[in-house]
Formats: sequence, structure tokens, C-alpha cells
Amino acid sequence: MILLEDLDFNITVVGLGLIGGSYAMALKDLNPKKLWAVDVDENVLKTAEEMKIIDKGYKNPEIPLKESDIVIIALYPKLAIKFIKENINNFKINAIITDVGGIKEEIVKEINSFLPENLDFIGGHPMAGKEKQGIAYASKDIFKGASYIFTPTERNKEENIQILESIAKKIGCKTTVRISPKQHDEIIAFTSHLPHILAVALINCDLINLQTSLFVGGSFKDSTRVAEINTSLWIELLTSNKENIINKLENFENKIKLIKNAIKENNYSLIKSEFEKASLRRKELEL
Repeated sequence: MILLEDLDFNITVVGLGLIGGSYAMALKDLNPKKLWAVDVDENVLKTAEEMKIIDKGYKNPEIPLKESDIVIIALYPKLAIKFIKENINNFKINAIITDVGGIKEEIVKEINSFLPENLDFIGGHPMAGKEKQGIAYASKDIFKGASYIFTPTERNKEENIQILESIAKKIGCKTTVRISPKQHDEIIAFTSHLPHILAVALINCDLINLQTSLFVGGSFKDSTRVAEINTSLWIELLTSNKENIINKLENFENKIKLIKNAIKENNYSLIKSEFEKASLRRKELEL
């Protein structure tokens, strides 16, 4: 694996929200040749410049893209596709382009369908985030100890994949994983999309009032933490990965019915078996 001595690249981050802003903060500490940002919001760009987490911000992407060796696109999946398509003639030849989106199969397939051979798009997904949105909640420490998933295809250059993996490690990620876009979406439907749906369903399934809040402990807080959700983003993620999500939801429904019937029928052995199995599986994850 390539281990970068220094970050001798011009880098542009597109979209200075939570992840884009955090990425810029983490990269700035690595002293890249130049670190630029693109955003539609002038105030966000001004804030990032004042915070000194970027060298310069641009509303017009043409200027930084023409000089950028690496472009990190921190936009919603459909916006990321749109951005690349609209700026296809602005990217520097042989630039490495990556994204940070929570779905991969659709975005990788679509972008590679129109991307010229002299550009390399490598799908990426840092397993990091918060419930809050925007640069105000960005932190360079958001990647510390996280996994970073890459979904390369046969058209990607090994050297470019290794460059992105090395950067992921340098910004604090504990591990990098390579997996196909299809496998990514199948797994993420279980580990991310399903838990968000369950948190929403749980908090919406009963009346919430002052009295309820007095009875809330750690289990309810942990189970509903991600219900404070970025609705626009999650509608896009869920509908784009719906086949995998529906499959996981059906598996979950079957398990809920099993436990529901066991409680109804006072089936102590089945309840005990399911709870013990869950406890062991949770320990095996070493979270």
C-alpha cells in the first residue's frame, strides 16, 4: 500500500456540510499543496476561509477543478452525479474523483457510464457522521477510529485507490475496506439504513409527552439517537437502495413476529434463546 510521506496534491472538497467540512478540517492538518472548496453558499465559504480550514472557496467550480489532483465530492448522491456530469470538461486530466455517499451501486454505475478514461472515479463511504447538519457541527476528529469503505471497479487504477486509502488512514480512520458497490449497498442496508428506519418507527409508535420523557433511559436514547434525521438525504438513500432495504425489513419483521408470538404464548425457552443469541452476536461485533 502507498504510504504518503506528505500530501503533495491540490485538493478540492465539493460541499462544505458536516462531512465535507470535517474532511477539509482533517485535510488541512496534513498540509496539502492547496486545499480549495466549492459550495453554493457564499457564507459557508467565507466561514471556512475565516476558520482557515481551506485556502480559498469558490462558487464557480471551474477554477479549482482545473488544478485539482483529487476532488472529494461531499454532496447527496444524485447531486454528486449531476455535479460531475456538468463539470466533466473542467476536471484536470488524470484527476482522482471520489464521493462520500451512503449508497454506491447506482452512483458508481451512473458516473462510470459517462466518465472519460482520463478521469478516475472511486466510490467512497466513510463510516462517520453525526445527527446534526452543516459546517457548524464539522470536526476533524469525526473520522477517528472509523472504517472507510471503498468500492473500486476494474477501471480504477490501483495506485489511485491506494492514495485514497492512505489519505483515509491519515485523517484518522482505523481501517479501510474494499468491496464491490453491490455488496456495499447490501450490507449498508442492514448496518445503517435499517437502524435509521427502526429509530424513526420506534419514536413515532407512541405518544411523546412530558411524562414520557421522565421515563427515558439509556436504551431509549441509544435506540432513537439517529431519529434526528436529515430527511432530504435519507429519502434519497432509502429509495435508491429500496430492494436491499425491503429485504432487511422483511427479515426484521419476521424476527419481531417471532418474539411477539413467544411473549404472547409465554414461550420462555424461545425468548431466552433469542436474547442469548443476540447477546453473543453483539459481543462478536466487538463494538
